[in-house]
Amino acid sequence: MTGRLRRAPGVAALLVGILCVLAILSAAPAHADGYRYWSFWEQGAGAGQDRWTYATQGPSVARPDDGATIGFRFAVSQDSSQAAKPRGTAGFADICADTPAKGGSKRVALVVDFGTAADAPDGSTPPPARTACARVGTDASASEALAAVAKPLRYNSAALLCAIDGYPKKGCGEQVSDGGDGGKKTPAPSGTATTSTAAADDDNGGGGGPSAGLIGGIAAVLALGAAAWWQTRRRRG
Repeated sequence: MTGRLRRAPGVAALLVGILCVLAILSAAPAHADGYRYWSFWEQGAGAGQDRWTYATQGPSVARPDDGATIGFRFAVSQDSSQAAKPRGTAGFADICADTPAKGGSKRVALVVDFGTAADAPDGSTPPPARTACARVGTDASASEALAAVAKPLRYNSAALLCAIDGYPKKGCGEQVSDGGDGGKKTPAPSGTATTSTAAADDDNGGGGGPSAGLIGGIAAVLALGAAAWWQTRRRRG
């Protein structure tokens, strides 16, 4: 019984450390911020929204083939793995049904999804999604195909696509609070939409986990708890 009492202070110190860790974890903010931006998609085999894949090249670089379908979606998301896909099931056969092939040109089907009211900037109402068939030169980029059917386009100084068909009227890849409520913070890194990455991963790497500072704090608390237990054991041993 006496031995148990001598060890109690050390155990108590360790328990205090663990409780501190739990308190830190519960108080840690959820990294739910994202960026409001136009994402770029390509349509492949599959059905419905499963046909969409996040483009591996930006629209200014990608050169879709004749018969391709590309999409643009305006939404708030953290990174490419969470980006919202264009809605609807229309493909090339539907969109370009009335546009016959012609030598010296190519046909590219486009789906432009202006997003939902929840993702819209303050005071903005997203237009209905639209589709169009662009007939462009054989070497035209996805950006040029988009410009052929959805002007005016707006870019920032870093060539980031900011608006399609004039929407939105202002803003460009800004960081907002979760849910797209307009809590503007800082601009997204330049060129994100044209280099095919997400608008940006969050400051913690986009994974929503604890930051490096938080992990370091947890480690420090555990170390202090362990040291207190060891010192108590040495004194009582």
